[in-house]
Amino acid sequence: MTDFGYQIFAQDGAARVGQIETAHGAIQTPAFMPVGTAATVKAMTPESVRETGADIVLANTYHLMLRPGAERVAGLGGLHKFMNWQRPILTDSGGFQVYSLSDLRKMDEAGVTFKSHIDGAQIHLSPERSIEVQNLLDADITMAFDECTPFPATEEVAATSMRLSMRWAERCRQAFVERPGYGLFGIVQGGMYADLRAESAAALQDLGFDGYAIGGLAVGEGQALTFSTLEVTVPHLPKHKPRYLMGVGRPGDIVGAVLRGVDMFDCVMPTRSGRTGQLFTPNATLNIRNARHADDPRPIDADCRCPLCRNYSRGYLHHLFRAKEILGSMLATWHNLTHYQDLMANLRQAITEGGLNDFAAGHARAGELGDIERL
Repeated sequence: MTDFGYQIFAQDGAARVGQIETAHGAIQTPAFMPVGTAATVKAMTPESVRETGADIVLANTYHLMLRPGAERVAGLGGLHKFMNWQRPILTDSGGFQVYSLSDLRKMDEAGVTFKSHIDGAQIHLSPERSIEVQNLLDADITMAFDECTPFPATEEVAATSMRLSMRWAERCRQAFVERPGYGLFGIVQGGMYADLRAESAAALQDLGFDGYAIGGLAVGEGQALTFSTLEVTVPHLPKHKPRYLMGVGRPGDIVGAVLRGVDMFDCVMPTRSGRTGQLFTPNATLNIRNARHADDPRPIDADCRCPLCRNYSRGYLHHLFRAKEILGSMLATWHNLTHYQDLMANLRQAITEGGLNDFAAGHARAGELGDIERL
């Protein structure tokens, strides 16, 4: 069986083109991972997700642990068979829910006790249990269990949170079951404080992980602070391991993060936006619900290869959303995921050809000059 590994094929400044080898296939980087929290990318079949160009999807430990249950998924053949996705899967550890469900949990050194948002049952998630659940799910990439530090946070709060996450990371490292083609990623925390980020990165490298994620961003800090935090964090990460920016984001965020040396991304934005009628194009973000689209025979993007743009008009998609037809969400989501995967392919090409700065400048101009429609 293939060993888990990462190789770099080309570089342009801090940006890299590479490939991650896993038990269920290769991941071309920079990569965007569609979010399939509950073992499904909403409004998409696994076959259509693959047609967009995605190599890997993300699923969530906390949600699948609650429903249908990790042991049940394992009994049904593991997550790949369960959701009919035979390519790589990364599972979020449940650490983000420590942040997002803060009103429903109690945290101490041992772990986190959640009050289930489904039925109110008490659920305990420790670093060891998070690793066990991800093993039962058969995730190719397992994430260490951490606390996603809130924003804003004082340096004292960020330091306490980060050091707890580092102690949990050591327990995750010990609990992880090594097997060919499977990897464990540590998560750098430390809020917006450069010295804490450096301390966290050093602690994780001492433990030794197969990849390194940058957590605690995309929590309301804004793009400028995201980028400045990356600039003081990425240089402390090993060059020979993949780097994953969790929960990011908008196309412009991704381009800026790739320029700063990030390899992997996930975000609900393309799928969630698709379901609400917001569609991404190179020159505009369109709200298809707007009346101006009702009589428009043009495709969303004449250069896009997705089924929506090949076969349907803006006027038809407008009708689907006005009529609340499920097909509207399906087609819009397919388009947005295709747009994101094409962005990643274009970034890989630009890095390979040494033209990333020009590509990024052109992308920025298009974003500034485009007809941006707000929802």
